[in-house]
Amino acid sequence: MARACKSMRVVLLLSVLACSASHLEAAARGQVLVSPEVHSHGRVTFRLRAPQARQVAVGVEFQEGLRPMAKNRYGVWSVTLGPAEPDIYAYIFVVDGLETIDPANSWLKVWRRTAKNLVEIHGAEPMFFQEQKVAHGTVHMHRYASKSLGVTRGLYVYTPPGYEARRNVRHPILYLLHGSGDSEDTWTVVGRANVIVDNLLAKNIAKPLIIVMPYGHTPSAPSDSLSLGDYRTFEKDLLEDVIPYIQRCYRVSGDRNDRAIAGLSMGGGQALTVGLGHLELFAWVGAFSSAVPKGRKLDSLLAKVKVTNDDLNLLWIACGKKDFLFEANQKLIERLKVDNIRHVARITGGGHEWQLWRRYLNEFVPLLFTSDKYRSGT
Repeated sequence: MARACKSMRVVLLLSVLACSASHLEAAARGQVLVSPEVHSHGRVTFRLRAPQARQVAVGVEFQEGLRPMAKNRYGVWSVTLGPAEPDIYAYIFVVDGLETIDPANSWLKVWRRTAKNLVEIHGAEPMFFQEQKVAHGTVHMHRYASKSLGVTRGLYVYTPPGYEARRNVRHPILYLLHGSGDSEDTWTVVGRANVIVDNLLAKNIAKPLIIVMPYGHTPSAPSDSLSLGDYRTFEKDLLEDVIPYIQRCYRVSGDRNDRAIAGLSMGGGQALTVGLGHLELFAWVGAFSSAVPKGRKLDSLLAKVKVTNDDLNLLWIACGKKDFLFEANQKLIERLKVDNIRHVARITGGGHEWQLWRRYLNEFVPLLFTSDKYRSGT
C-alpha cells in the first residue's frame, strides 16, 4: 500500500511538472514581447515573433547593412546590436524579403509612402533633444482652409512656455519646413523641435519664439516634391494662406526682422526660394542639407547682392560631407563667396539624416532675432 501511494505521488508530481512546462511554453508563446529593449552602454535587443518565417533581419541606422536575427524554439527572432551613440535611430525588420515594422513598438516615423520604427538611446546625461526638467511649451495641431489651393491642409504650431500668460507680447516666428518624405508633424515627432527649443529657452540662449510647421507638399504640383527649385504652389499657400492665418490666430510680430524661415532637404530648397525671394517678409534664412534652387531661379534669387546683404540678417547653410546633396550645397557656398553675399557655412560629417538636422536646429535657433548673427560656421 505504501509503495502504491509513493508511486501515485511520483506520477502526480510528474503530471504537475509536465503541466507547468506546458503552461510556461504557452506563456512564452503568448508573452508580450519587449522590442526594442535598450540596455546599458548603448546596446539594443530587437525581437520579432514570426514562427513561420525562414529568415529575419533588422536594419537600423547605427549599423551598416542588414543584421540577421536568430529564432528560438517559441518562434521569436532576436539580435542584440550596438553599442550606439546616444541619439534617435530608425529601424525596420525584413522577413523573408518583406520589409515590415516592429509590431511591439508604437513609435513610428511615418513617411509619405512608408514607415519605420524609432528607438532612442540615452546617454549618461540628457541630450539636447531629450525632455528635461524644464518648462515646456505647447504643440498645437491645426486644419486650415487653403484658398489658394482649394483644399484643407494641416500645420503644427509650437508656442513657448509662458505664451498664454504674456498677452501683451508679440513673439518672433520661425517657419520650419520638412523634407520630401515628411509631413507637418515630422519636426515634432522625429525632429523634437519643441523639446530642443524648450531646452534652449531654459538655458536662456535663445529668444522665446513661435514655430510654424506647415505641410510642404501641394496637390497641384508634383514637381514640388522633386527638389527642382520650383515651389510656386507651396509659396503661394504659405504667403497667401498660412502666414495670414498665423497672424490672425497667434500673437506674432509683423516685423520682417522678427520672421525667419528654415528647412531641411526639400524644405531647405523651399526656405531658400521663399526666403531669398521675399526679403520684404523674411530677414533670417536657414537651409539644412538643402535641395538647392538651380539655373535661372538661383540667379534671380542672388541677383541683388547689395539688397540681400542689407536686408538679410542671417543666411545659414549646413550640410554633411556624406550627404548626396553635399556637392550642390558646396557649389552654392562657393557661389555666395564669389558674389560676396554674407552667409554662414556649417559643414559637418554625416549624411542625409535626422541625427544632423536636430543638431542644426539646435545651433540655428540661438542665432535668431539677435544682433550676434554671423558667427563663424566654416
